[in-house]
Parts: sequence; structure tokens; C-alpha cells
Amino acid sequence: MSEIIRFKRESGVVMPIFSLPSPYGIGTFGKSAYDFVDQLVKAGQRYWQILPLGHTGFGDSPYQTFSIIAGNPFFIDLDMLVEDRILTKQDLKAYDGKFDEEVVNYEKVSKMRSEILRIAYRNSKNDITLQSEIDQFISKNFDWLKEYAMFMAIKSHFSEKPMWEWDDPEIKRRTPEAMRRYYQLLQEDIEYYYFIQYFFFKQWYALKKYANENGILFIGDIPMYPSPDSADVWAHRHLFKIDENLVYEKVAGVPPDMYSATGQLWGNPVYNWEMHRQENFKWWISRIRYQLQLSDVIRIDHFRAFQDYWEIPGNEKTALNGEWVAGPRMELINAIKKELGDNVPIIAEDLGIITDDVRKLLQDTGFPGMNVLIFGINENDDSTHLPHNYKINSVGYTSTHDSETFCEAVTKASENNKDFILDYMNYNPEKESLGMSAIRTIWASSARIAMTMVSDILSLGEEGRINTPSTIGGNWNYRLKPGQLTDELLKTLKRITILYKRNQ
Repeated sequence: MSEIIRFKRESGVVMPIFSLPSPYGIGTFGKSAYDFVDQLVKAGQRYWQILPLGHTGFGDSPYQTFSIIAGNPFFIDLDMLVEDRILTKQDLKAYDGKFDEEVVNYEKVSKMRSEILRIAYRNSKNDITLQSEIDQFISKNFDWLKEYAMFMAIKSHFSEKPMWEWDDPEIKRRTPEAMRRYYQLLQEDIEYYYFIQYFFFKQWYALKKYANENGILFIGDIPMYPSPDSADVWAHRHLFKIDENLVYEKVAGVPPDMYSATGQLWGNPVYNWEMHRQENFKWWISRIRYQLQLSDVIRIDHFRAFQDYWEIPGNEKTALNGEWVAGPRMELINAIKKELGDNVPIIAEDLGIITDDVRKLLQDTGFPGMNVLIFGINENDDSTHLPHNYKINSVGYTSTHDSETFCEAVTKASENNKDFILDYMNYNPEKESLGMSAIRTIWASSARIAMTMVSDILSLGEEGRINTPSTIGGNWNYRLKPGQLTDELLKTLKRITILYKRNQ
């Protein structure tokens, strides 16, 4: 059995970057991000868990991005670009007061970002020192950066169509002549994408440095599969079950579950694991290595697919007619550990349909799995999601970004189940809010790490939900209001953290 990764007894908060307060319609790496670090310190927390930071595409989902590495230009802080003197306050004046929505409006944000970042790109051409720094960034990251920048430039050239609809079959197949031709044709657009990635990573690493210096660690997030419309699939077609015309022979999803009676048809191309084996899993190892530069701990989404994954014929309209297929199992995990060390800091998202084989794989890896309190709201079930059943080597959550908020789940529960969970938590409305009662219950567990959503700190209902699986539109747009996370709430969270010895 592998050595257990022994995280300390600590706690933290899940807070997507896009949910941070901002005058520009979406959260950024600017002042509100630094303020949130300070709030975590004030609340005695150790971890800030974020969702994937990638450049989002279809449905605005951070789990469907144009690259597994490239960052989301929406998160680049515009006021910081003013400080860097490649934008002026006058450049931003046209957008004053236009982003006062309580939720993220991705269409408006995308249009504005495209306009203003193009201005910044043109202004940057006169800064010789900056151009030298960008050149160094390109050289250091060329292996993934060129593929991403070319993909985005070509996608723009073909009116943002997904790559399987590009009009030129030669560039879809990446023939050498077509690659040279488009690289020359779209040189300026390619350089623009180099530019935005330079500033994304410059701002992110500055924020991470500030957080780490103040004792805050980031838990990053890796989707199991890249987006079907992505530079990764385009550049590494042989690693997926697709043909030369980018037609997907098999796609990913999950069978019917608590979220959908017909399952979830994600549409991502599944891996050709035999090709990964032949290359000694170098694509996955490189992916983990890059993510460890971005964050301090990695959460791998849909971890159970390493054991077995649900494979669906590419022409299906639902996930019903799929089948379980064997994943790479410990062969991949051992390859990662051989390259990156036995104690690579990984959290396994092991939610969903979990079998004994998946449980054994998780035990063999030594990675902590996840438990979610709201999944235990059932008086007739001694659920593993109830805190008295938590293993030490696990991470406990009040709720998740894919679930209802804790308060929403309690509100929707049957009367018997509601009475059960309130009694289980020893909830006293005269002493604490419902969200804080859930936090106290998780913090008291034996799980090595305890996590909560910002919406549960605030005791929000459905207005605090981030995503509803199997739906498109209206997701990933929750925003924290300025001043909503009060000093009193932070003080209460710190008291609970100290009480249950999570401030070690």
C-alpha cells in the first residue's frame, strides 16, 4: 500500500475567481483577490480552493476550456494593466458602471475583454523591456503556448467555429504545410495570445506569492478530460479516441445518477490509454507538473475514471447507452509518482458511483478522497458523507460547486430528513446561522482537511449556487457582493477553526 499523504489538520474556503467582487463584471486577480487572502488570514484559514483557471469556452464552464494550461483572460485585472502603463484610466472609462449585474454576464464580459485587451496589446508594442519579458515567457512555455495561441488564432479566423467545423481540412489535420501557412498568416493574432497569457501568469503568480507569504495555500483543480474543442485535442489527437477528421468515436459522461435520469453526456473525447502507455504517460505527467506550478495542492475531478470510466458512442444523444471501460489505474499513478515524488499533493474527487474497486484504488494511491455533508441528509442511511464516518485521510465539505448550497439542500429536504440533519448538527438558531452550524459540524470531524463554500459561510440558498450539472446556461455566474463577507462572519469562522484545532 502507498504511503498516505499526511496533510495537517486544517481548513479552508472554496471561492471561484470569477465570483470575487469587481467593477468589470467578473472577478480578477486584482485588489479583491488580495483582499480575500487577507480575509482568509483573518478567519484563521489555510486553504483557498479555486476552480480550474482555464480559458473557458462552451457554456462558460471552467471544466470545458480551450487549453488545459492556458489561463482565462477574463481574470486579468485591468487596473493592474493601468499600473503597468499599457492601459490608461481613459481606456477604461467607457466601461464605467456597465457591469453592475449581480451575476456574471459572460457575453458582455467577453466583448469588453476582447476590446480592451487588444488595446493593451497594441500599446505594449512600444515597451522594449516588456517585449523582452514576453519573449522570455514564450521561450519558457513554448511547448504548450504555441499550440494554444495557434489554435485560438485559427479559431478566430474561422469565426469561432469549433475545430471540427473549420473550413480547411488540412489545418484540422495539422499538415506541416498548413501549419506553416497559418502561422505566417495569423502571426499578429498568435502574438496577441502570447501577450494575454504572459499577463495572466504574471498576475496569477504575484497573487500566489502574496497568498503563500501570508500562509495561504491554493487548492487547484484539474478536469478529468480536456474540452472537445481545445488545443490539447487538436495537437494530440492520437491520445484520444477520435479519427483524423476530428469525429469522436467515443465520448465521456456518467450513467444515470442523482442529477439526471438519462445520465450526463459531457461530450469530451475519451483517452486512448494504450497510446498514453506507449509514451509513458508523459502528457499526464506534464499536466500535473504544470498544475503544481499554479497551485499548492491539486484536486483531480472525476477521479473514479482512473479505475473505470463511462464510454459512450460518439453519435448518442444521451449517456444511457454507454459502458464501463477499464482506466489506467495504478499504472498511471505510479508513473506520476515516479516522476514527481511519492507525496505529490493530490486530492481525489471520488464522488458519484463508487465501487469497491474505486475505493481500493484510492486506498492504494494514498490520496485523500472527498465527503460532502449535504449528501448525508437521509435519516435512513448511515452515509459515508456523515462526519462521524469520515476517515482521517479525507477532505470534508459542507457542499460543492456542483451541488445545492447547504441551506438550499436543507430547505428542499423532506421534513423527516430536515429534522434528522438539524438534530445531527445540534443546530440552535439562537446561537448560530444554519451555514455556520454545517461548518462547525464538518470542522469537528476527523477529516484532515475541512472545506466550505463561501455561500455556506453566508447561509445562502439557491442564489448562492454555482452550477447545476446537466444544464446549460445560468451557471458559473455567482458573484460575491462587496462587503458581504463581514468581519463578524470571519471572526465566527476563526472561532470555530480554533475550537476544533484546525489552526495548527
